[in-house]
Amino acid sequence: MSKRKIYKKKGNIVKDLTRKILKLLNHSQNQSFNYKQIASKLALTDANSRNQIIQKLEALKAQQKVEEISRGKFKIVPLDKYYIGTIDATTNGNGYFICEELESDIYIPARNLNKALDKDTVKIYVYNRRNSKKQEGDVVEIIKRFKTEFVGVLQLNRNFGFVVPDDLKMYADIFIPQKKLHGAEDGVKVLVEITDWPDKSKNPFGKIKEILGIPGDHNTEIHSILLEYGLPYKFPENVEAEAEKIPLEITEAEIAKRRDMRKDLTFTIDPKDAKDFDDALSFKELENGNYEIGIHIADVSHYVQEKTIIEDEAYNRATSVYLVDRVVPMLPEVLSNGVCSLRPNEEKLTFSAVFEINNKAQVINEWFGRTITYSDKRFAYEEAQELIENNMVTERSRSDNTNLKEVSTPLNHHKLNGKVSKEISITDKEYTVSSEIVTAVLKLNELAKKLRKKRLQQGAITFDRVEVKFNLNEKAEPIGVFFKESKDANKLIEEFMLLANRKVAEFIGRSKGKASNKTFVYRVHDEPNLDKLDALQSIVSKFGYKNKIDTSSKKSTSTTLNQLLKDVHGKGEANMIETLAVRSMSKAEYTTHNIGHYGLAFDYYSHFTSPIRRYPDVMTHRLLQHYLDGGTSPKAEIYEEKCRHSSEMEYLASRAERDSIKYMQVKYMAAHKNQEFEGVISGVTEWGIYVEIIENKCEGMVRIREIKDDYYIYNEKQYAIIGQSTNNMYQLGDKVLIKVKHTDLERKHLDFTLLEKINK
Repeated sequence: MSKRKIYKKKGNIVKDLTRKILKLLNHSQNQSFNYKQIASKLALTDANSRNQIIQKLEALKAQQKVEEISRGKFKIVPLDKYYIGTIDATTNGNGYFICEELESDIYIPARNLNKALDKDTVKIYVYNRRNSKKQEGDVVEIIKRFKTEFVGVLQLNRNFGFVVPDDLKMYADIFIPQKKLHGAEDGVKVLVEITDWPDKSKNPFGKIKEILGIPGDHNTEIHSILLEYGLPYKFPENVEAEAEKIPLEITEAEIAKRRDMRKDLTFTIDPKDAKDFDDALSFKELENGNYEIGIHIADVSHYVQEKTIIEDEAYNRATSVYLVDRVVPMLPEVLSNGVCSLRPNEEKLTFSAVFEINNKAQVINEWFGRTITYSDKRFAYEEAQELIENNMVTERSRSDNTNLKEVSTPLNHHKLNGKVSKEISITDKEYTVSSEIVTAVLKLNELAKKLRKKRLQQGAITFDRVEVKFNLNEKAEPIGVFFKESKDANKLIEEFMLLANRKVAEFIGRSKGKASNKTFVYRVHDEPNLDKLDALQSIVSKFGYKNKIDTSSKKSTSTTLNQLLKDVHGKGEANMIETLAVRSMSKAEYTTHNIGHYGLAFDYYSHFTSPIRRYPDVMTHRLLQHYLDGGTSPKAEIYEEKCRHSSEMEYLASRAERDSIKYMQVKYMAAHKNQEFEGVISGVTEWGIYVEIIENKCEGMVRIREIKDDYYIYNEKQYAIIGQSTNNMYQLGDKVLIKVKHTDLERKHLDFTLLEKINK
C-alpha cells in the first residue's frame, strides 16, 4: 500500500461519486440507468446527491465514458483491459495507477513501471496477480511526461556524473556524460533535464541546465524549491528590457476615455510588507442616504498587451509565487511594484466595479468600467484594525450580564478616534487619520459584516485558519514564529473583493435572470466529496465532537461543517481538523464552464481583483471590456485551455509555497535540537507517527521502530499504533511530549523522539 499519512487522500481507499457511478455501470454493462435508478442503487436519497449524480453523468458523457442511449438513460462505454490515466509514484519505487474508470487505484510494481515517472500520463494493461484476485498493472506506453527537469546534487566521477534528485519519488539517478556537465563541480546542486532514456539503460540520460549552488545555502535551496516545480525565479533579460520600454505617462487622451474618480476618497489596505497594491476602495456618502463604494483594480491589461513577450511571460507564469522570504512576481517589478501598483498619492489607471449600497448592504446600482483614481492613503491591515478597534465600545449583553461583546458604535454617537500608535504604524511614528477616512473605514467594516452574514446564511463555509509566519533577520534566517489570524480589517477587504468578483461574473454570466452563453472565465468550486466528509466525521468523533456533519443538503452540510470549525477553533487539534476539512473539499479551479462556487455559496463567481498576481484576472478584465464595448462571444476553447494552464500553475505555486514553509520550519527547528515540546499527533502511518508542535505548528516524525517500550502495530481503523504487549495506544489527536532529534534541511524533514503521552 502506498505509504501516505492516514488523513491524506488514498486513491485506493477513497472512492468518489464518479467512481461509484462507473462501477455500477461497469457491473451492468448491458443495462441503462437514469439518475433516479443510480441514486437508488447507491442508497443516495437526498436532492443534493441526486443533483451531483446528474452533473457527474453529464461530465462522463462529455468524456465519452458513458453514452446516453435515450433521454436521461445512460450506459457504460465498454473498454478492454487497457486504460489511460496517471501514475502516483511512491518513495519506495513502486506506483499506483489513477483512473476514474476504475473503482480503485491499480498497484504498479517497480518492475512494471517501464520508465514511467510520478504524474506521467500512461496507458497500462490490467491483469490479475497470479493465484490472486488482486489486480496489478503494466505500463505499456508513456503518453506524456509530467516533467523532464529535476533538481538534485551532482556526484562526479572521472568521465561522467550522476545527479541524485531531491524528489524522493524520482527512483532513478540521472546519468550525465562529461560533455554535458557544463562545468558543474562535484557536490553542487543543479537543474538537470532528461534528454533520453535508452531502452537497455536503468538510468535516464541528461544534461546540466543550471548550476544552483552549494546544498544548504539559503538561496540555493529556495531556487531549488521553485525549479523543482518548474517555476522560474528570475525574468529573461528581454522581458525586463521590454517592460522598461512601457510608457508610464498618463495622457490626457487616455483620461478622456475613462471615468474620472480622482476626487473620491480612496485608500488601500494591504499586508504591511506588500509592494504590489492590486486594489483600492473609494467611499462616498450619497444624498439619498446610500453609499457609493468603488472597488478599484490595477488596470494591468492596459499595460500588458496581447501578443507581446510580457504577455507570454505572464501567461506562462500565470501567478505570483509567495514564498516565506520573497515574492516571485508574475510581472516584472517595474509593472507589479511600479506603474500598476496603486501606491498612495499617485494617479493610477484602474478597472473598477462601483456600487450604490444601502445600509442593509444591498446593492442598488452597479457600474463597471475603466477609471482613473488617486489613492489618498495606504494602510497596513494592522493600522486599519487599530482604527476599527479604537472606535468600538464594549456593551453588556442584555441576556447575560457576564457576556461581553464588541459592537460598532453609530458614527455620530461619539468622537472618532483616528490615532494610529507608533507600535502599529508602518512608519514607526504615531499619526492621526482624518475623520473622513475613519468614517469610511468604520462604515465599510459595518457593511462588510452584513455581507459576510448574508453569505454564511446562504451556506458559505468559513475557513478562518491561523497562518504560520516567521520573523526573519537580515540574512533571511528564522528567529521566531508567530501566528497570523484574519481580523475585521482583513475581512473588510475580503468581502468587498468577493462582492466585485461575484458581481462581475453575474454581469457577464447572467442575462434576464438566466445563464448567458457568453464565454467567460469563472472560478468554480464543486461540492465536497461525501466519502471524505464521512472520513472526517469518523476522525473528529474520536476527539469527542459528537455533532454529525449533515450531508443531506448543501445548506445542512455547510451549517454543520461551520459549527465543527467553530467548535475546534483555538483547540490543540484545530490545525489538523481544519486541514482535514479543507481536504474534504473539492479543489477550486478556473474554467469557462460555470457550476458556481460551493464554498462561497455563489452561483456566479470570477477572479477580477488581482491582475498583478493572477493571469485569470487579466483574462477577466479583457473579456469584461470586450463585452462592455459590445463585442460578441469569442471561442471558449482558447480560454478553456488558458484556464486549465492557470489552474495547474496555481497548484504548482501552492506546492512551492508549502515547501518553502516546511524548509523554514526545519531551519528554525535546527536551533532547537534536543529541546522538548508538546505536540499533537497529526498523522499515523505504518512506519511511524507525525507530530505537530503546538507552539509553532512545526511537524516532524517519530519512527515506529524507535519507540522502544513495546512493539507497535499500525491500526488503520483506529488511526493509531498499538503496543503488542502493553496495548499502549498512540492515536491521531493525542497530545504527546517530544524532543527534537534531527533536522534535515535538504529533505525538509524533522525527526522527533517520543518521550511520553500527555494525559488529557
